[in-house]
Amino acid sequence: MAKNNIKIFLISLFIAVLFFLFIPTKFLPSLTQKSASDKNLLLLKGVADLIKDYYVEEPNALKTMKGALRGLIGPLDPVSAYLDPQTAKKLKNPDSLELKETGIVVYKKFGTYPVVIGVEENSPAANAGIKVGDTLSEMDGQPLLELSMQEANLYLKNSEEKPVNIKILREEDSEEMAIPRKIIHEGPFMLTPQQNTSGILKIHSLHPPFISQFRKKMLPSLKSKKAPLIIDLRNCYEGEIEESLKFINIFLQSDQVGYFQDKKGHKDYLSCPDIPELKELPLILWTNNATIGPAEAIAGVLKDFQRAKIIGLKTPGLLVKQDFFPLEDGSALLLTSQIFYLREGKEMWLKGVTPDKEIEEKDPHFDLYLKKTLEILPKI
Repeated sequence: MAKNNIKIFLISLFIAVLFFLFIPTKFLPSLTQKSASDKNLLLLKGVADLIKDYYVEEPNALKTMKGALRGLIGPLDPVSAYLDPQTAKKLKNPDSLELKETGIVVYKKFGTYPVVIGVEENSPAANAGIKVGDTLSEMDGQPLLELSMQEANLYLKNSEEKPVNIKILREEDSEEMAIPRKIIHEGPFMLTPQQNTSGILKIHSLHPPFISQFRKKMLPSLKSKKAPLIIDLRNCYEGEIEESLKFINIFLQSDQVGYFQDKKGHKDYLSCPDIPELKELPLILWTNNATIGPAEAIAGVLKDFQRAKIIGLKTPGLLVKQDFFPLEDGSALLLTSQIFYLREGKEMWLKGVTPDKEIEEKDPHFDLYLKKTLEILPKI
């Protein structure tokens, strides 16, 4: 093995070890003793020495580094990830890239294939017959076992309108299909009329400028409404917590709506301090398994304050704060640093939000949500 490649390999392994040693034990419950870290450090050093001395061929140093980082971070939780340069760029600049989408949202644990948990209605994926529960094994010929949930979801997006070739594992047989990518949503939200309500507000994402556009385009007309507003959070899996807090503040006011807590027990309290413009407007929320992150904050807080009734499926409980660590080659590490609790200490991490009225079907369609909503409208 060439000296330079040995050096790169050992540096990458050393970086992986450093992150391993400082990962919060909150997310690694089996490693609660100092001796565990010491033993793993010795183990990793031993593996590096064996590869250096005995491996018959010269390993690809870059591939080795990526594998080491993915292998270290992957088991932590579903949302921590190593991101290659292209994926890191997509995560940090989703709007500037004008990413085209398939309409698929996947959930993935380390060492498993991604499973479809959401399919946007009238999207390329829906038109191609992709279903909730489908298991994806490859995308464009790339095996998906080693990728993180973040990488898999971001791979489905692209700045170019070119299809992604997907291999699906189903009980009866595997199937390959090319799913087109296109602009599915022209903005972060859309309001459609619905009889006996103030309309259905479909929120696609909670990235800025969601709240500024909502205040400008939607808020003035909603101030005169009295009938319940339906907020559709299905498949809303991206965004920023600050946007969700400002949205919650439109409907309620509180000095403390919840908090994020780190591994040392430090609490970062969250508030909605402004006078709410729609304090009296009745609310109904729609959720599914792909209601993730900041959208879960909206559902969890509004339910906790008894400000809204929730209809649909339980959310996965992935509302966290993460630190983004850019690396020299343009890649990055995304690490969970804090998890969310509701105001009285109720933990949402991997527990999510349970609807007031759960729907038993694993992939309920729009008409079923609307039917369940109409059943409770007279009581609101």
